[in-house]
Amino acid sequence: MEFVIGSIPEEKIDEENENEDEVAELKEELDTIQIKETPIENSLPPGLAKIDFSEYPETYKDNDNKEKLILAYAENFRRQYIHLFRDRKPLLLNPLNECGIEKFVCTTIRPTLLPYKELYHWQGCAEFVSDYITMEQLKLPAELPKYLYSPSTIIKKQSGNCFDISNILCSLLLGAGYDAYIVSGYATKEICLSDETREICPLLKKQSVEVKEEVKSKPRKYAVKPPRDLRSKFIIKMEARKKREEKEEEEKLRKEEEERIAELEKPPPDLLYGMRIHSWVLVRGGKREVPEDFFIDPFTGRPYSPASSSFLGIESVWNNVNYWSNMQDCSNGCKDMSFDLSDTTQWEFMLTGADRLQMDIPDVEEELYDLDDEDQDNEDEKHLDMPASWTLPIDITKKQYETRCPMGKKTILYKKAKLEKYANYLMKDGLVTRLSAYDNNELTELRCVSEWYENREDKLKTRVHEGGIVTEDFVEGRPRSLKQHLYKATFPGPEAERTMLFYDNARVDGLNRRVETPTEMTEHFVNRDDFLFFRHVIFGKRQKKVAPATAEGPPRPILKITEKFHRNPAKTANDDVSEQVFVLSEDKVQITYHRENDNVTASTRDFFKPPNAEEKGGNLQWTSDMSITFQVNPRDANPKNLSVYENLVELVQTEQKSIQAVRSSEEEVREILMDRQKEELASELSISVYDTERNEKAKKHRKELERLALEEKLRRQEMEMDYLAPFLAQIGNPDKINKNQAFKLKEDCLADLKQRLIDKANLIQRRFEQETSELHKKQQEYQQKQVAMTKEDEEQYFNYCSEAMFRIHILELRLNRHKQMAPHKYMQLEQKLRQDPRLSLYF
Repeated sequence: MEFVIGSIPEEKIDEENENEDEVAELKEELDTIQIKETPIENSLPPGLAKIDFSEYPETYKDNDNKEKLILAYAENFRRQYIHLFRDRKPLLLNPLNECGIEKFVCTTIRPTLLPYKELYHWQGCAEFVSDYITMEQLKLPAELPKYLYSPSTIIKKQSGNCFDISNILCSLLLGAGYDAYIVSGYATKEICLSDETREICPLLKKQSVEVKEEVKSKPRKYAVKPPRDLRSKFIIKMEARKKREEKEEEEKLRKEEEERIAELEKPPPDLLYGMRIHSWVLVRGGKREVPEDFFIDPFTGRPYSPASSSFLGIESVWNNVNYWSNMQDCSNGCKDMSFDLSDTTQWEFMLTGADRLQMDIPDVEEELYDLDDEDQDNEDEKHLDMPASWTLPIDITKKQYETRCPMGKKTILYKKAKLEKYANYLMKDGLVTRLSAYDNNELTELRCVSEWYENREDKLKTRVHEGGIVTEDFVEGRPRSLKQHLYKATFPGPEAERTMLFYDNARVDGLNRRVETPTEMTEHFVNRDDFLFFRHVIFGKRQKKVAPATAEGPPRPILKITEKFHRNPAKTANDDVSEQVFVLSEDKVQITYHRENDNVTASTRDFFKPPNAEEKGGNLQWTSDMSITFQVNPRDANPKNLSVYENLVELVQTEQKSIQAVRSSEEEVREILMDRQKEELASELSISVYDTERNEKAKKHRKELERLALEEKLRRQEMEMDYLAPFLAQIGNPDKINKNQAFKLKEDCLADLKQRLIDKANLIQRRFEQETSELHKKQQEYQQKQVAMTKEDEEQYFNYCSEAMFRIHILELRLNRHKQMAPHKYMQLEQKLRQDPRLSLYF
């Protein structure tokens, strides 16, 4: 075949014609297809439909040059990471913010220190963030989120996923001075879903107190030896072995039961185990007296050891300075990981310069590297530092901080427990926390209820219901200084079983503890002047008597009163009473004195009172058989009958005082119970005078002050001078003003102002001339009398001249200023007259 230049073969022409026919047929077929156009909606990130983005600054909607450069660095870092580790999941580097703009994760952190003392420690920060923000699960549990919102947006939403909450928590910890980092990794299903139904409530852990074994005191050298044990050593050994075997068997059964229960309570197998993505906060040791590294779960605010089995692996960590990728094996979780971020064999960081600045100590570096200024500038130019945060500052108002939980309340389910949290002043009775403990996992068999209160007028702090017993604790400041009240829920009234503790340092009688039953009452005292520290009372049964319906009934009869005293060093032991017992049912008094250090026993004395001794006053008939005395030392002289008689009279009076004290204690118990009943019905809460939002009195006072200030302002406005009032009065204050009257009013008003300006200028001029003439006269007098004048006269003259010159200068300035301002005032008045609604129709 021959080819001619510039010609096309016939076969080629035929092929092109066939292609054109096929294209035409395809076009006709496509034209027959009708496609409905759907409007393109600008979809917003989830949960942000109600937020006005116009209020956000430009940093939310665009990136500056430095942010674009850091995003380029991040993209380069991502490509190298994917090239080297093709089997690993991608890193979270540049998610979209709420405005749909890519932002580097490190620049989303905003270190902030809020003005609340609880947020200065990591415990307060973790608890507040976990309570304030509602948990949102990741849409795809095994994939990283596409969006990472700013902390201010999450605060407004009050809800977010694990990355959002970790971002806020890390920002608060960094602001408080902790070495904190956000972690992107993998965790168990319970951690990712914040499922704490298999965890023990932290409040229950705090309540468990370890019982310390009592240290046995060493026997004294001359102590009485115990009796000899005549039992067989073989039998004792066999009994001990039997007890040990029984104990081991019980321990074995208990462990088997615990293992069986633990096996039953194990969660079902998770199909996504090891693939569930989660974010938490790492706090490294060193700063703020943190001894070692630990994790904080953002959902619960609970700390975890890095060796915890709940965290299965880490992909990367970052803070506001740099970004690190993990190079370690996580097949055993995080327990074998090293968190030394300066170790390049374990962690790969993105910004070299930022990492060096973070790790180096400035003073040491200046000594080790003596760099010139030019070298230092070149060194700084080689590295890129982290851009400033693009987010708005984290701002939490006092009301938001006090509200804490969304809508002011939150419920958390634990293993055999339920925890309810409430904001201050949300509940009428001041309840802030309620912990309900159960005996089963289904939470149906209630065992104990613990309640915590705040801001109550009755100073109630906690209340615990357990086993039919109610225990109430109070803070200081209550009437009668009640500290704790323990009683049966079925018998809350008086003369029932109860225990009361008091703040003894706030009571005059030093009462510390009172234990009461239907038949007994025991009181303990502290630091009394009479050295009394114990009083025990035994009551008898009431006699049945017919009484009016309004009568309360006779008091319980007192059978016996026992009082004990500490040692009084001002008295001898044989004269210092250690215990006195008033047996009222037998008209008997038993006295026991303190024991001397060298004696084994103490002296005693018993008195038998005559009938109705308390009614006879001091006139008692004395007989020798009314007293029985035992003296330890037989060499001591027997007391005389007169001293014994006086002692009996004194004891009769003391007995009446003790009876009166017992009745006062009974009355005090009744008054306390009546007060508690009224307080529970009222449930009043105390409000600080500085809380202007809740304090109604302060709010009314503030509104009254605002009303008075407004009235004063209106009154002053009404009292302002009307420049047309005098001239309107001259023409009779007409309702309507015609044109001639308007022109005349304007001319008269301007003429009046002109005249006043001239008069004021003349007045200033006259004062200026008067001061000048007086100064001239003084100067002439000084010239004439200069030789005969004393020093005092000269000083008076010089002082007068300086003051006069000052006054003349001020008058000159005022006159010049008046001349400058007069035309402006004239023009301003003319403008006001033209705009005045009464004259504006004619001008």
